[in-house]
Amino acid sequence: MTRRPSFPARIDFSHGQPTPAKKAGTVANGGLRAVVERVLVKPQGMGMDSVAVRASMVQKLAAQGISDAAVLQAMATVERHRFVDPALVNQAYEDTSLPIGLGQTISKPNVVARMMELLRHGVPGKLGRVLEIGTGCGYQAAVLSQLATEVYSIERLRGLHDKARENLRTLRLANLHLLFGDGMAGFPRGAPYAAIIAAAGGDAIPPAWLEQLAVGGRLVAPMVAGGGRQALVVVDKTAQGLKQTLLEAVHFVPLKSGIA
Repeated sequence: MTRRPSFPARIDFSHGQPTPAKKAGTVANGGLRAVVERVLVKPQGMGMDSVAVRASMVQKLAAQGISDAAVLQAMATVERHRFVDPALVNQAYEDTSLPIGLGQTISKPNVVARMMELLRHGVPGKLGRVLEIGTGCGYQAAVLSQLATEVYSIERLRGLHDKARENLRTLRLANLHLLFGDGMAGFPRGAPYAAIIAAAGGDAIPPAWLEQLAVGGRLVAPMVAGGGRQALVVVDKTAQGLKQTLLEAVHFVPLKSGIA
């Protein structure tokens, strides 16, 4: 049974509808330069706390094809090293996935940024209310909080839910709410969602997610495609129905039901 988040806040249902898409800032029109300049304008901290470390990661993401300035800024803002185990902190800004316990991983920065960019699909300003399936350690939820007016993130593993809550506590992100429950059921109380994103892949998109997605909204998730391999899938919900687009191969943990 889904339990309300420990970060209480009133649900503002006016944010459920997606914003009409327009062209967002990109690297081509100076987006990356502006992001890096903002990040480096007041260098501070040492080691993993240095903003220069995150700026370097952002530059690499842009070189890999990430062009949404808002996504690059969000990636530059959230300190990834605070969400990984101390023994792995020196690898926090490398483009690699890392174990976070209980057989789960934190996705590599390029995959997080790519999915965020797909989720926004050119929306100017912030997305409305977003549902994340699979909180994990809380890193992607923190990035989402920079890009959406309100984020509901659900995790089925109690150990990871508690870890994410601890990781995020000091950040005091008022628009981010953590839920413990079965992600395959979504979170109907917050529906409709302007966007839904999943960090685990199954054989099909659960019907509950499609039902809870607003008309005009977009869902981004891994899904098992041909040959048993996973690929990113984008589902746009229009007044005429659902439009599904299969993209590049990815590797995520399997989608499971229930809580543990």
